Amino acid sequence: MKAEILKILKEAKGYVSGQELCERFGVSRTAVWKVIRQLQEEGYKVEAVRNRGYCIVDNPDILSVEEVQSLMDVRWIGRQLYYYPQIDSTNIKAKQLGETDARHGTLVMAGSQAAGRGRRGKSWESPFDENIYMSLLLRPDFAPAKASMLTLVMAYSVARTLRELEHAEVQIKWPNDIVLNGKKLVGILTEMSTEIDYINYVVIGIGINVNQESFSGELVHATSLYRETGQKVHRAFLITAVMKRFEEDYEQFVREESLSWIKDAYNELLVNYQREVMIHKTDGSYQAFAMGINDKGELLVRREDGTEESIFAGEVSVRGIYGYV
Repeated sequence: MKAEILKILKEAKGYVSGQELCERFGVSRTAVWKVIRQLQEEGYKVEAVRNRGYCIVDNPDILSVEEVQSLMDVRWIGRQLYYYPQIDSTNIKAKQLGETDARHGTLVMAGSQAAGRGRRGKSWESPFDENIYMSLLLRPDFAPAKASMLTLVMAYSVARTLRELEHAEVQIKWPNDIVLNGKKLVGILTEMSTEIDYINYVVIGIGINVNQESFSGELVHATSLYRETGQKVHRAFLITAVMKRFEEDYEQFVREESLSWIKDAYNELLVNYQREVMIHKTDGSYQAFAMGINDKGELLVRREDGTEESIFAGEVSVRGIYGYV
């Protein structure tokens, strides 16, 4: 009931009477008042005026299940929602849920992480109540070999959302980072459990640096939306916008089972596109020219000797010649 009342108050153009809420939910005025008090204690500025009702006069950056539910405009993502003020890792929790009967589209969010990880085992700094840390559980029925493309689909969805919603000129650093002004803004980590020809579940973890004001010395290549734009961002609103976009893009991917439908648009966003890069493999590194992705999401590169090859995301790290991008 709390999420529904919160949604009603947000969508109302003025005051909502207590009697109207009582009748809608079939509860007493005391029950409604308890919900209002809970919202106020959580930080919402709700005015209560006799003979007029209740009105939200300010909607601060609060992250909770009820806040996200009140903003969600999706069909199947987030039907199961979890929020933890502190957790080891949203990916760890989502994988644990994947071993149970948790539904396709279950979303796990956190205020902070003690053991956040990025690709290739790198740590992900997770200060409390400043950024977005979330993981989405999926149960696709396509072949396991296609699952790696979901990282690129999510990166594309996040990038499009940030460009449209926050007017941030972000770019994608293949395969799993999003950068703004040459610095890392978003990291994506996809993990899965499979049989030989069957996917048990896929977990996509997304970390977005949103309102963080400073970074430690080791994170010289990191930034946040706030640092780049000077504007604080409402995290729950951004989460729901990303999930709405990804739901649409995921459904298109399921129909196509390739990236042919976004390849050109993805390459336009690709910071590595038509640039010299360094390919770092376990057996050595070499310089190449990046020509964009193919329909499988592999990075096409041309070596200095003119030979061309496709690079699978799990094999390598790709960096700019003179730095991170």
